[in-house]
Amino acid sequence: MKKVKNRALFALFLVGITVICLIYFVILLIVNGGDWASARFNPSIYRRGVLVSGTLTDRNDVILSTVNDEGRRVFANNSDVRRATLHAVGDLEGNIGTGALSFYSADLIGYNFFTGVYRGTNAGRTLPLTIDSKLNVEALKALDGRRGAVMVMNYKTGEVLCMVSAPTFDPADPPSNLESDPYFEGVFLNRAISSVYTPGSVFKLITAAAAIENLWDIYERRFQCDGEWNIGGGTVTCTRAHGRTTFEEAMTVSCNIAFGELALELGADILGTYAQNYSFTERISVGGIMTARGNFDRAPDGSVNLAWSGAGQFRNTVCPATMLRFTGAVANEGVAVDMRLIKRNVLLNLLPPGSERIMPRDTAIQLGNVMDYSLQQSASVIANFPGLDIHAKTGTAEVGGDLTPHAWFAGYITNDDHPLAFVVIVENGGGGFAVASPIANRVLQLAIIS
Repeated sequence: MKKVKNRALFALFLVGITVICLIYFVILLIVNGGDWASARFNPSIYRRGVLVSGTLTDRNDVILSTVNDEGRRVFANNSDVRRATLHAVGDLEGNIGTGALSFYSADLIGYNFFTGVYRGTNAGRTLPLTIDSKLNVEALKALDGRRGAVMVMNYKTGEVLCMVSAPTFDPADPPSNLESDPYFEGVFLNRAISSVYTPGSVFKLITAAAAIENLWDIYERRFQCDGEWNIGGGTVTCTRAHGRTTFEEAMTVSCNIAFGELALELGADILGTYAQNYSFTERISVGGIMTARGNFDRAPDGSVNLAWSGAGQFRNTVCPATMLRFTGAVANEGVAVDMRLIKRNVLLNLLPPGSERIMPRDTAIQLGNVMDYSLQQSASVIANFPGLDIHAKTGTAEVGGDLTPHAWFAGYITNDDHPLAFVVIVENGGGGFAVASPIANRVLQLAIIS
C-alpha cells in the first residue's frame, strides 16, 4: 500500500512538472512566437533568406515593398523612392536590421498565437508605415549626395513622416562596390536613429532650459563677449565678438562665451541631470527600435571643458532622433509623444498616443520663445523660410582635426494643421544655417502643402 502511495505521489509530481513546463512553454510562445515564426530559417516565409510575405506601404498607400506573382520580394517602382526609403524599409539581405522588413517581419507575415503564419495563402499582411515617401525623396534630394540624416515628426501624434539616412543605394539594384567604395562606408546604418554626433550649438537648448529653471534672473543677465574667453587654463572662442548681450540675444547669435558662463554657473551635475532627463544619454524608442545612446561627460566644475560642454562641444554626443523628440516636446508644451513608424488604424487613432512630460509647461513655452524666429531673427533670415512659423536652433559642431564641422538644424513649426518637429544633420557639412536649414525648409515647404 505504501508503495502505491509513493508511486501515486511521484506520478502527481511528474504531472505537476509537466504542467509547469507546459505553462512555461506557452508563455514563451506568447512572448516569442512572432520572432520564432519570422526567423529566417522558416522556409514557408523566406526564400534564400529573403522575406516573401507581406507588403509595406507609406502613409498614402504608395507601395514600398511587396511580393510579386512569382513570389519574389520587390520594391517601389520609382528608383528615387527606393533610395529615399531604403533605411526605413530595409534591404533584401537584411543588412539593415532596423528596416521594417527585418524589424517588423512578424507584423508583415501576419503571425498570431492561434494560427501562426497561416492565412490560406502566403500573402501576409499589408503594413502601412507613417512615413511619406514624397518627403523622403525631397529630403534625399536636398542632401544632394552628402552624408547625414533628416527626420520630420508630427509632435502631437508621434508619427514619423520623414526618416532619411545618407549615403543610400537602390535596393532593387545594389551597386557592386558597396563593400569597397569609401562613399558607402556605414551605408547599412540608419544615421537618423543609430548614430550619434557632436551636437554643437543645438545643445545650447538644454543649457538654456537648465538656466531658465535654475537662474531666477536669467532674463536680466548681461553677457560680455569679446570673441574669446580665457577660463580654467583654456580658451572659449566665438565666431566673432558679440559685445554685450541678453540671454535671448546670446541664443540668437549662438554665443559660446555666454553659454560657457551659464554652464560654469549651473555646474556639471545640473547639466548632466538635464541631459539625462531629456534622454540625451539614454536610448529611446522609435516605433520599438531603440536608438543609439548619446553622451555627456561631467567635466570638472570651473573648467574650460565644462564651458565648452555647455556650448555643445567637449565630448557631448547626441542621436538625431533624440534631438527630434526633444524639440517636439518643446513644441508640445513639455510633453514628448511616443515616436511611431507604423500607422495606426482608425479605431486606435481614437486613443491618445503614449507620452511623457519631460519638462514643465512654462519652461517649454519660454524655451520656445527664445527659439522663435519671428521674434529673434532678422527679416532677411526669416525670409529663408517663407510661410513657416518656425522655432529653431542651428548648430555648427566642431569635430577636431582639419575636418569640416557637422551642420545641424533642429526645431519645429506651429503652422495650423501642421504640428511638425524636425532635425537635420549633415556630416562635415559646415555651417548649420547655411547648409542644414535649407534642407529643412525644402522638406517642410512640401509637408505643409501635402
